[in-house]
Amino acid sequence: MDINRTPKVSLWIGSTIILTIVGALLLLPWYTHGSISLRGAVTVQDTDSRKEQPIADVEVTADLAANAAKSDSTGLFTLPLRGFVRRGHPLVLHFRQPHYLPLDVSDFVGDKLYIVHMSPIPAVALSTTRPAVKVANVRVRYSGRVMTEFNVGSAVKTFQIENKGNVPCKGQRPCSPDGKWRATPGSAALDAGTGNQFRSARASCIAGPCPFTKIDSDHLSQGQQTYTVSAIDWSDTATFLLEAEVVHPMVSQIVHESYPVIFGEGLNFTLPSTAEGVSIEAELDGQMIIFPLGPELFLSWASCNARVNPDQTKVYRCDLKPGYSFQ
Repeated sequence: MDINRTPKVSLWIGSTIILTIVGALLLLPWYTHGSISLRGAVTVQDTDSRKEQPIADVEVTADLAANAAKSDSTGLFTLPLRGFVRRGHPLVLHFRQPHYLPLDVSDFVGDKLYIVHMSPIPAVALSTTRPAVKVANVRVRYSGRVMTEFNVGSAVKTFQIENKGNVPCKGQRPCSPDGKWRATPGSAALDAGTGNQFRSARASCIAGPCPFTKIDSDHLSQGQQTYTVSAIDWSDTATFLLEAEVVHPMVSQIVHESYPVIFGEGLNFTLPSTAEGVSIEAELDGQMIIFPLGPELFLSWASCNARVNPDQTKVYRCDLKPGYSFQ
């Protein structure tokens, strides 16, 4: 046996093992990492950042994508890529929306947010011989249900606890807090009446040896219609007073007005989730008109859309139609 070959064989085997380990380590990320998804947002292209409104229903595709994606009401899209795609891969993103010019963006797969701006399809210009209708003094009107209270009056009641002072308790309860004197308990209750509630309920000793009395408990019922008080007296007869304000709660409809923010040819406003009967009041060529929005968000002079925030408030945007301008 050639003993000189043994070190060479060992060296070859060791090199093979090292190369195998290195190769496995290089390939490990390809198998341990899941597929990548690109996240981004689509907004309107404008030189004024205040006018870069989110664009919904934009179809987002790419040759490396597992499937197409669509932007939501906030412009957000999440595009899943095919399993073999890794960071640094070049790709072309395609954005399509019927009301905006097609957009193709060349980029690389990376750990970043993809913010894309799309330009609206230019509106067909109207005849210059017809002057634009002036839209002015725009206000938003809506109603909301609020809980209000009607002040009914106040309720008053007195009660007495009859007792004789300086009588030793001798362990026969009830006794004074220090256990020395015999005490007498007493209680009373106020009722606000059906549909009414108490506010600022209070109880006090008002006559007799009040320092030797104690209000044991006073509480309102769950519906705040009944107020109950209990007390003890370990001296002579004492008088207690119960008093509270009585209100009648009711649900009322209140009309609110707010002013939208206008940037260029678009107006923006937000409304609470409880808003009802939304309408827009505006002057068109000097004539004040109220335009109910309705569920279709239709206006004769503007195109409107709305999106819902996570807290359920609504964000509205209305863009003027051709032939109208804000004054």
